[in-house]
Order: sequence, then structure tokens, then C-alpha cells
Amino acid sequence: MELLLIVLVLVGLVVGGVASTVRIVPQARRYNIERFGRYRITLQPGLNFVIPLVDRVNNKLDVRETVYSSNPRPVITEDNLVVAIDTVLYYQITDPRAAAYEVANYLQAIDQLTVTTLRNLIGSMDLETTLTSRETINTRLREVLDDATGKWGIRVNRVEIKAIDPPASIKEAMEKQMRAERDKRAAILHAEGKRASLILEAEGTRQKSILEAEGHQQARVLEADGEAKALERVFQAVHANDADPKVLAYKYLEMLPSLAAHGNSFWVIPGELTEAMRTVTGAFADSASKSDVNGNGEERRTPPLPGPRNAIEQAQREAHEEAVKAVEEAKEESARADRIVG
Repeated sequence: MELLLIVLVLVGLVVGGVASTVRIVPQARRYNIERFGRYRITLQPGLNFVIPLVDRVNNKLDVRETVYSSNPRPVITEDNLVVAIDTVLYYQITDPRAAAYEVANYLQAIDQLTVTTLRNLIGSMDLETTLTSRETINTRLREVLDDATGKWGIRVNRVEIKAIDPPASIKEAMEKQMRAERDKRAAILHAEGKRASLILEAEGTRQKSILEAEGHQQARVLEADGEAKALERVFQAVHANDADPKVLAYKYLEMLPSLAAHGNSFWVIPGELTEAMRTVTGAFADSASKSDVNGNGEERRTPPLPGPRNAIEQAQREAHEEAVKAVEEAKEESARADRIVG
């Protein structure tokens, strides 16, 4: 019985010694081994053997890329404004021995180095530049951190500024400025739209006026052509039918008031008008002498017809009045056309 107990104790010691000799390191982990308090080796992933009671595991480090988010830190800009900046750091341990023995707490060291570097960078920028230069700040911060943490066995892969929080009063002023800028752009767009609308409306009115003026012009040209053709046809009919001189003289006098109907401000009465007046007067006189006899065979006296000179003067007055009226109408039409074209 005692022998069995001794055997079991020896087996237990052997098993315990073997178990303390074997070290299984997981993937993406590194174990720093110390022998009598001095660094000896870094165990790699897999099965490793150590000497029990002589070697011991000092540090277990994760060599995967790790994310570290710092707390918001106050930073003073060049224009003496305090802003709170929050950063996110992506780092990876490349040398487990240096990460364990070159610096006491690498996370705290990286955090403090980030704060001091940010204060140096932001201190040379004003608030507006700080808000618009995140990429520049990230690049410069990564360069400084990577250079400083290289001897600690740490590689900084990326640094991002997560948030830049200016004071509440500055936020309110920025919101007012942005609102004013938006109102300004809206007013400009509204004014430009109204201007374009007025321009298009004016162009439409101008085109309409031009087309109406051209239509009136063509109508007048066609009317004038029609009158010319009518006069030509009348002239041809008169000459073809060999009209009586009395009829021609009467038509002569009938057309006399219309000489100024086309806007003529100066017109001349031809010398043949006197002969025409004499012809018409003689015709009316002969007709009156034949018909003005009463039943007793006595001649009935009638008021004398106006002489040629009085008829000419009356025709001249009527023609002058018609001419003045036509000139006034022509001036009004010309002024209206100028306003439409202008």
C-alpha cells in the first residue's frame, strides 16, 4: 500500500514536471520568457518547451493590429480658442521584447505623445484651418508617432481624428454664419431666376412687338399695292372707255381732298385744276339754265354756284386739314413703333 502511494506521487511529480515544461502559444500571441529574472526568449505560436522552476512567462502580448481610442483632450488653436480633439489610433506590436522592456506602459506613452504632438500642430493653426486640415494633421501625427514608437517595438499604422469640438459659442456663431451663407445663396438664386424671367419676358415682348410691326408694315405694303393696282385699273378703264371730260373733271375734284391721306406734309395742286373747275362749273351752269324755267315761261333764278377760285380754296382747305390730320397720325404711329422696337 505504501509502495503504491509512493508510485502515485512519483507519477504525479513526473506529470506535473512535464506539464510545466510544455507551453502552447496561441496564434497571434507572443510569450516573453525569463530565466532567473533575465529575458531569455520569445515563444512563437505552437508547442514550446521550457525548464520548470527556471523559466517563467513574464508577458503575454497580442501582435494583431489594435485600435486605441483616446479621450477628448483640450487643445488651444493659434487664435486662442480651446477645442476638444478625440483621436483613434491603429497600432501593432512588431517586437514583443522591446514592447515589454523598452517602455513601462506603451499605451500611456502613445497617448501622451499624441496629445503633445496635437498641441504642437494645432497651436500653429487657426480654427478654420484646423477644421479643414484633418488629413494633414493625421499624416503629420502618424509620422511623429511612428518615428517615436519604433524603438518601443510598435508600428503606428494609422491615426484618425474622430472629432473636433469647438466651444458652444463658436458652434452657435458658425451655425449663424452657415445660415447666413445659405440665405445669401438662396437670395442670389432667387434674384437670378427673377432676372432670367424678366429677360425672357422682355425678349418675348420684343419679338411680339417686332412681329406685330412687321405685320402692320406688310399690311400697309399690301394695301398700298392694292390701291396702286386699283388706280392703275381705273386709269386703264378711263382711257379705254374714252370718258367724257366732265366726268374726268368731277373725279379730279372728288379725289382732291385725299391727296394728303397718306401722310404727305407737302402737296402741289396742278395747273389743270382750274380748267377742270371751269368744265364742271360750265356743266352745272348749262344744266341749271335748261331746267330753271317755271310754268309761266319765266326763268327762275337760282343762287349762283361757287366760282372756280372759291371751289379751289375750299378744296385746298379740306385737303390741308386732311393732310395735317394724316401727318399727326403718321407721327403717332412712328413714335409707337419706336417705343415697341426700343
